[in-house]
Amino acid sequence: MKRNKSIVAVLMALTLLMALPVISSAVEVKTTGGAVASSSDMASEEDVGSSMTPVSADQVAEGSYDITVDSSSSMFKIVACKLNVKDGKMTADMTLSGKGYEKLYMGTAEKAAKADDSDCIGYTVGDDGKYTYTVPVEALDKKIDCAAFSHRKQKWYPRTLVFKASSLPDGTVETGTSGEADKTSDSSSSSKKYIDEKDASKSQIKYGSTKLADGNYTIEVDMTGGSGKASIKSPAKMKISNGFATATIEWSSSHYDYMVVNNIKYEPVSDTGNSVFEIPITKFDGGMEVIADTTAMSEPHEITYTLNFKTDTASRKGLSTKSEAIILGIAIVAAILFGFLNGRRRAHKKERRAAQELDAEKKTVSRKKSKLH
Repeated sequence: MKRNKSIVAVLMALTLLMALPVISSAVEVKTTGGAVASSSDMASEEDVGSSMTPVSADQVAEGSYDITVDSSSSMFKIVACKLNVKDGKMTADMTLSGKGYEKLYMGTAEKAAKADDSDCIGYTVGDDGKYTYTVPVEALDKKIDCAAFSHRKQKWYPRTLVFKASSLPDGTVETGTSGEADKTSDSSSSSKKYIDEKDASKSQIKYGSTKLADGNYTIEVDMTGGSGKASIKSPAKMKISNGFATATIEWSSSHYDYMVVNNIKYEPVSDTGNSVFEIPITKFDGGMEVIADTTAMSEPHEITYTLNFKTDTASRKGLSTKSEAIILGIAIVAAILFGFLNGRRRAHKKERRAAQELDAEKKTVSRKKSKLH
């Protein structure tokens, strides 16, 4: 009898040991950070983001922008979001539609349940009473894990967020970095066919009209386009020969390996320092569109920029054309005034000489009369 009881006890112990994994998976594990919600507690989750190329902070111009955020759950609805980009980092001020979450954790719900409370993100209450959370953003166009802690249920709920690069203003993100943009257009340099500068004929190279005389100048040039991080040196060197103008464009980076103007490809003219190119000026005092290929990203990408060469700032021998015109005008006025004054001086001198001669003649006549008497 005792032997049978022992066998039964052993069998019960083995059964309990075999059932432990099943029991433990069904029972929520309590931690100081709260419990993880079970699948029965959660509404259905949607898949967000697919076939995307992540966009890092160094590919986005510094500033604050309204941005669209996709959420995997209708219970975690983001009604407004402000993306902040500064010093190579991104954060987002996310405002939720409801007030159901006490705190957030950027990571999985399992990690959130084990995390210290200091690693969690609390909310601020806006004038409209809505909750806003400021969270770090690892990258745009990338699935990011976020856990939300429910006020009422005191449980962590897993969420997936995607901050959409395509919702930012034009020119904020380097062209070709957005995964969605990559679907519709290939900005890789390998897909482009251009005429090499050395193979281009004179008729294929276009120049803008100018009234500036031949010579070497400097000229101020504005540039727009891209993310706003890259810049070019201004004033730029300019050379006019036979009425045709070329400019020396020096970038703030060494990562540009070619430029394209009117479908003609120009290689750098320097192997050291920042990227430098000599290109024709196709338009003055207006938008001149160029393409520059950068190797600063994970893959080479072509970026479209607009240059504006300002004619009235063109300077030769340290003087702008406007200054030269002013000085020339002053010189002409001075020459006319000098001629007038010099003429007046000569007339006065002639008048004095005539008066002196008349006076001398009068004195001579007077002496002759006095001798006769």
